[in-house]
Amino acid sequence: MEQLLHYCWNHKLFPLGVLTTTDGQLVEVIDTGLYNRNAGPDFFNAKIKIGGTIWVGNVEIHDKSSDWYLHGHHHDPHYDNVILHVATLIDADVKTSLGRDVPQLRLDVPDRVRSHYRELITTDQYPPCYKIIPTLTQLMVHSWMSTLQTERLEQKTTTILDRVKRCGGSWASAYFVTLARNYGFGINGDAFEAWALNIPLASTAHHRDNLFQIEAFFFGQAGLLELNSIPQKYQKEALNEGYFSRLRSEYQYLAHKFQLKPIDVACWRFLRLRPQNFPHIRISQLAHLYCSRRAGLDKILECATVIDIMDLLHTQVTPYWETHYTFGSISEKNEKHLSPFSLNLLMINTVIPILFAYGRYHGNEILCDRAFDFLEQLKAENNYIVRMWKECGLDVQCAGDSQALIQLKKEYCDKRDCLRCRIGYEYLKMK
Repeated sequence: MEQLLHYCWNHKLFPLGVLTTTDGQLVEVIDTGLYNRNAGPDFFNAKIKIGGTIWVGNVEIHDKSSDWYLHGHHHDPHYDNVILHVATLIDADVKTSLGRDVPQLRLDVPDRVRSHYRELITTDQYPPCYKIIPTLTQLMVHSWMSTLQTERLEQKTTTILDRVKRCGGSWASAYFVTLARNYGFGINGDAFEAWALNIPLASTAHHRDNLFQIEAFFFGQAGLLELNSIPQKYQKEALNEGYFSRLRSEYQYLAHKFQLKPIDVACWRFLRLRPQNFPHIRISQLAHLYCSRRAGLDKILECATVIDIMDLLHTQVTPYWETHYTFGSISEKNEKHLSPFSLNLLMINTVIPILFAYGRYHGNEILCDRAFDFLEQLKAENNYIVRMWKECGLDVQCAGDSQALIQLKKEYCDKRDCLRCRIGYEYLKMK
């Protein structure tokens, strides 16, 4: 496998004894070069001693040397600076576009590396590298976790910057959309994002002092003020109570005034969802938070501690929702505020990525550092991914650790991208 041969060359996972070219010249690999993932030779600026002469240039690697011609390198001037061609099977001489013969080195992937790699990509036991984890040094684990943590924040930054563009360059709007998405807590995340993007914040701002009108805006744009959005057995009760009808009338007025159009109510999911997480409860909480003006982006950016932000994010529902989970369905009275667990998730998935993204975009290192500090202070998430890694022997102390391990699973394990993983590297070089 050519990709595995690239990996072995890059990490020098091959015998470092006597190496020779196909014409018998001694080869000493001083520097394997910089791995190139884009077009052009596989490794740039390698330093190779061939037959007593030190060469600095590029290295190209193939399964078979004849692949040089299959890929058209003999016509491509970008490959004229190749100083060594490495292949598992030498079945042809190779020349550059200038007609120069390129020295060739036959190199095999070591059997142990090939065997370990096969285990990583075929073993059903998950994760396949589980047996090596207890042997890893704390320094190596800490270094890799820090990299994964940063990688995850950078990935979220890309998503947030895309939202900023979709919101016409408004960071405040992008923050609202990000907050709303995470109010879906996974199951309704897509629906909440579509809903938030459909909220005309420039228009709602004029009604921000009227919580009833904001609820009408929010519920109406969610499609939840349509009578067919209520289960038939609750429709009569909802109409008799009057609150639903008053909200719907208010929304009809606002919809006409601002030319509003709701999202499809079918976007919302209720199956296997705890009533506390029903969209109606989350939307009422968001309406209350929006009207309080306490948790806007400007306020979030000013906070220097986790406790300060937790206080800002604390919200509640309007009185109607203290005794309801949907329109017309009466429940026992409950304050229905966000739990510490939910606040922790909102900090991890909304506040910290926004701080990091905003800091990166504006060159504010203080905000970026604050994002990392908050990750160290918050409790680790407790989900199946984190529990799996704990069972394998990885220590999880804080949210920074849990975010790193989520990144590890989603971007490396799920994609079987073991060749880019540092744990995979340790596994492959085992004796």
